[in-house]
Amino acid sequence: MDLTHLAIPPWDLILRSTAIYVVLMIALRVFGKRELGQMTIFDLVLVLLVANAVQPAMTGPDSSLLGGFIIIGTLFILNWTVNWCRIRSPRFRRLLESPPRVLAAAGAWIPGALAKEGIDQSEADMALREHGVSGIDDTELVELESDGSVSVVPKQKAGRVRPRRRLRMLRRP
Repeated sequence: MDLTHLAIPPWDLILRSTAIYVVLMIALRVFGKRELGQMTIFDLVLVLLVANAVQPAMTGPDSSLLGGFIIIGTLFILNWTVNWCRIRSPRFRRLLESPPRVLAAAGAWIPGALAKEGIDQSEADMALREHGVSGIDDTELVELESDGSVSVVPKQKAGRVRPRRRLRMLRRP
């Protein structure tokens, strides 16, 4: 088997990779915003199934090493280009990124905003606790940011508010 012999033309691999990249970007934009650390088991299953489903669509009949390099290069160039355009063009940024959404104001949740973002009450309460706030009554504003993170503005500035961090690994001295 020749690892450098392409079964289809390089432009076909580039076109297939670009099409899959664009469709995935649109799907991610339409179906909400979650940080990687906020992924549920259902989100993980979806990502794995989508990855498995799109691989044959990108490679087609080609299984060469060179074909894989072409696809990887195409995806990295596309990603770099999208990021470059996002940084330099506010219009392009608005197209790619959801605007922040207010989830709570003046110490009360906004049920419609939570429902629209697919956030249940336990997730919302957990976000408050991650910021060191005991309950919604102690907040002025809770906002879901464009990147999927949650910002919390407490009612009182007295005391230090912890930034949202997830415990990844417990280290013992």
